[in-house]
Order: sequence, then structure tokens, then C-alpha cells
Amino acid sequence: MCGIHGLLSLSGRTPPDAALHARMGGVTAHRGPDDHGYFIDGDVLLGMRRLSIIDLAGGHQPIANEDETLQVVCNGEIYNFRELRTRLERMGHRFRTGSDAEVIVHSYEEYGDDCVRALDGMFAFALWDRQRRRLLIGRDRLGIKPLYYLNDGTRLAFASEAKALLAIPGVSAALDRDGLREYLALGYVSSPRSLLAGIRKLPPATLMSVEQGRVELRRYWTLPAQGGETRSDEEWIEAAGARMEQAVLEQMVSDVPLGAFLSGGIDSSAVVAFMARHSDRPVKTYSIGFGGEGGGAYYNELPYARRVAELFRTDHHEIEVAPDAAALLPRLLWHLDEPVADSAFVTTYLVSEFARREVTVILCGVGGDELFGGYRRYLGPSYDRYYACLPQWLRRGVLAPIARRLPSDRHSPLMNLSRYARSYILADELDFEDRYRSYVQVFDDAAARALLRAEMHGDADALARAFVATTGDDPLYRMFAADLGTQLPDDLLLLTDRMTMATSLECRVPLLDTQLVELAAHMPSRLKVRGRELKHVMKRALTGVLPDEILYRKKRGFGAPMGAWLKRELKPLLSSVLSREAVDRRGLFDWASIAETIALHESNRADHTDHLLALLNLELWCRMYLDGERPADLAEALRETTVAAPVRTAAAGGA
Repeated sequence: MCGIHGLLSLSGRTPPDAALHARMGGVTAHRGPDDHGYFIDGDVLLGMRRLSIIDLAGGHQPIANEDETLQVVCNGEIYNFRELRTRLERMGHRFRTGSDAEVIVHSYEEYGDDCVRALDGMFAFALWDRQRRRLLIGRDRLGIKPLYYLNDGTRLAFASEAKALLAIPGVSAALDRDGLREYLALGYVSSPRSLLAGIRKLPPATLMSVEQGRVELRRYWTLPAQGGETRSDEEWIEAAGARMEQAVLEQMVSDVPLGAFLSGGIDSSAVVAFMARHSDRPVKTYSIGFGGEGGGAYYNELPYARRVAELFRTDHHEIEVAPDAAALLPRLLWHLDEPVADSAFVTTYLVSEFARREVTVILCGVGGDELFGGYRRYLGPSYDRYYACLPQWLRRGVLAPIARRLPSDRHSPLMNLSRYARSYILADELDFEDRYRSYVQVFDDAAARALLRAEMHGDADALARAFVATTGDDPLYRMFAADLGTQLPDDLLLLTDRMTMATSLECRVPLLDTQLVELAAHMPSRLKVRGRELKHVMKRALTGVLPDEILYRKKRGFGAPMGAWLKRELKPLLSSVLSREAVDRRGLFDWASIAETIALHESNRADHTDHLLALLNLELWCRMYLDGERPADLAEALRETTVAAPVRTAAAGGA
């Protein structure tokens, strides 16, 4: 695990040097505090910062093949490196290290670009072929590990984090307008765009080759189409459980201490259960909760996490927090590279910082909702059968007007149910793609047009692109495929990578094992969502592994009660950052539209948590990335203008 970076001069006029490695690597030192290395060959630089996980002494990068005609830097882990190494050694290849990354250079010698198809893991790598003067860059199938790049015609540069590209002389930060429109629509920017003009994200499952000045991108893996396998329901259930367990076992390989995030939900609890089954010592588990009343109490899952910890006799540790956002947000947004309208980045950072005191590798449950139908929006097709039976005059003339008046607040059970009912009823007359869009979007087109001072032009619709890329007409499969192509890599995995690596912690996601993803793709949708039951197949597969109180409890999101805080504790922060003066100075948005959004949220007439978090995070990000404010200075300025709750932590261990 590390951060990688590099540059290839396309013109020959600006060859890279060691000072460039120092600048780019220095910005991402948090990704690899244990070691650094670089390789320069005329017009090319490969560099890395290393967090030592496997082969602590011998895994220094860049790593070469036998005759040093190939050099590679890699961020991530290749979980099947031992079997690949055995196969390659039988073919005559000689290995110098015990590092998993070394299999890349020998696989490339043997298979060329197709070497990437043999790699099972999370990775972003850059390989230099000295004989062909060719650079090959690749990213894993699901986009677990990040890779940004820029190509200005004279040089092609890449890095694990966008901020490293801004350390290159002559590269400056500017706002990408298409990226901004996408950010407002989704609460994140989907690849290949980023929020920084000129800087792109290499899409998941993509190879980029640069040879003789030509830059080519090629996708090497796509999500399989639904169907293609004939199994009984029991066979599907057995296969899902067996593959989950095997994926967890394969990702427990480490030469340093490892543990698991434990929320008490199905996904993280399953990971912990299988870890405990294959560990000869108590698994270290880490949980986060929120004290107080209202939103904090609603989001607090510590009792469920304790139950799982007790069941599997883990070495359990938990933290209860009330974050001082004025201190945290600037630092976290700097680490994110791009803002997201998802409060999970706060909780992920806090629990990562807590866990890093004891472990270097953590396993988490990201991906289970996408694979097995865990989001409430996946219930739409099931409800449609019943809702369509109601007369149209009742749906449009009575229920829709009532729905528009329903209160909405995600921080209490009743108001949250009202929020979902309102969302479903108002989307009733939309076609499938627009209905899905209404469930996941932040600002719809009308709201974005009212908010933006400049007119919206062009195509900034990642969801439309995702649906074009899907096959078949099964609605659940199409949502699953769209989520895997947009929200998963560019929101959930992005924030997971940045927030864990901000604390120099490697996070692994066994539920996104390639074989498990492909199994879930082939699986019939009726096994994932049955009636009103989400994750039916996963619950069946885990029966006897987890207790019913965990399998069948109501779902909570892994986020902070940000919407409630913005009405109370963080209201001064919101008023300061999104004041009329600040909004007018930035020049992007109409302040009256923002003021209305705040008023609707505070009165519970609409839940605008995501809208306000998107605007708040964007403005703070702009102050650092565009205006050049240092995170520490911005945090201090916010402290002077706001009254925020102090960070309270109450840690417990030894469950």
C-alpha cells in the first residue's frame, strides 16, 4: 500500500528530476510514511511513497524484472500474488523480493497488457518498458484504488491523489465547470471527470498506454451480464456464503497487525464473523458512535457492534464522538482531493484515526449493499406492483399533493419513513432512469439552474452514461450496474481510500472481491430483494453465522448526523461559510436559492442535508484548493467565527 506518482515528458523539453519526485511524494507522504523510492530514465519518472504491509524489508519500490528493462510502482495489494508467483517461477522467472507488486513486471513479461487480467486485488500501477519506451498505467476493476492524471500535450503525469499533480511546476488549480454541475447533481464527480480542470480520473478497469506520443485508453473488464448460470436458490445461497468467506480469508494476508471496522450492520458483521473463524487470536474491531439525543442517538449503532463483538469474542474498541467540524472539515476536505456530499467521510476518518493506534490494515464491509440489494431504492420495483393497482386519480390527485407536504428529516425513524414515502410517491410518474435519478441526486436540474449564476450547458450526466453501458432490462440489475459504475468508485471508495490513507491505514474491501462481484451479477434479482426484504440472499447465506437481531434489524447509514448538527450545533458554521458575503464573493451561486434551502431544512419541510453539505464542503474546498488557504489556517478562521461542540471521545476496549 502506498501512493504512486510520475511524469512522462511527451515533448522531450522538460525531463523530470529527483526534485519533482520530492515535491509530488511530499504531498502524499501520509499514504506511505515508511519508505519512498523513485526511478528516472530520461523522459520518465516513477515515484512512490510506501506503507509497508507485505515483505517489510524487501518490498522497496520501484521494482524491476530480472534484466531491469521493466520498472513498476504499485499502490494496493495483489491478493493472489503467491499463486501467480509460483506459476511464473515454473515458467523460469526469477523473483528478487517477496513483494506482491513484483508479480506485475513478470506477468507483463509473459502476457503483455493482458497481465492485468490475472491480477486479483485492489491496485493502481504504472509500469515503464525501457525497450519500447512505453508507459502502461492500470487501475483495478472496481476502482478501489485511485489514479488521477493530466495530459497537457507536452507531458503526461499521474498520481494517487490529485494534489500531487498540483505540485508539478506550471500546474495550477482551477474549477472544472462540467465537474461542478455533476457534483451538484450527484454529490460527487464521476470518472473520468474531476472537479479540477485538466485533471482526470482513470476509470476503473482501465489501462492507459503511452507510446511514441500516442495515449490510448482501453477497458479490460466489464460487469458480466445477468444470467448465464443455472443454479437452484439453495446453490446460489451456498455459493454466496462460501465466496464471502473465502474472500475474507484471502484478504487477511498481512505482515503487520490488522483489524476490522464493525458498525453492527450485516456487511461489517459478516466480515468480522469470517475473520474470527480463521484467526488464531481475537480479531481487533473498531466502532464509532454518537452520543446525545436526536440525530446522534438515531445514528448510534454501538449497541449492535458490541453484540457482534461479544458473540465473536473480539478485542473490541469503540469511540463516541461529537466532532468539532471547524477543526476537522478543512483537514479532511484537503485529504479528499474532491469534496463529497456524504457525511461518511467524517465517521470514516475518525474511526480510522482511532484504529491506526493499534493496526496498519483494516477490513471493512463496503460493497455489500450494491452486490446484494441493500439500498431502499432497490425496493421500488417491488412496491410498483402494488402501487400501480391504485387508481391514477388517487395517486396523482390525492397522494402526490399529500406527499409534497410531508415533513422530511433523516434523523428520526418516523420522519425518515416520511422522507422515503415522499420520495417514492413523487417519482411515481417518472420513467425508470429518471426515477432512479430522483432517488440518488442531490440538486435536480431545476434546482441546479436556480442555484447556478451561469447557465448550464453540455452533457455532465454520469448516470446516463452508466445506464447506456448496462445490458438487459431487469431494473434491479440495472441499478446495481449503475451504482458499481458511479457511486461506488467515486463516492464510497473514494472517501474510504482518502480517509483511511490520511491516517496511514490500509483498508481492504473483501465484499468487492472480483469473483463475488461476478457471482452477484449473474444472480437472479429475486434472490436479492424478495418482497420488502432487502439482501435476502445474503441473510440466508449468513443464517447460523450471525444472529437474527443483526441480520434483520433496520438499516442505518454509516454517516454522521450532519443534518441535525446543521440545524443546531453547526448552524453558526453554516451561516458563516455560506453567508451572503461569502457566496457573492465566490460568484458561483445565487444566495437567495441557498437561503431558501437552509430555511426548508431548518423547518423540516425538506431534508436538505446532502444539499447543504455539498455547498458547505465545496466552499471550504474552494478556499483551500482555489484560493490557497492552508487547512490549519482555515480551521482557525472557522473557530473564530463559529461556536462548535468540542470533540469528545470515550474509548473502550477488551470486549
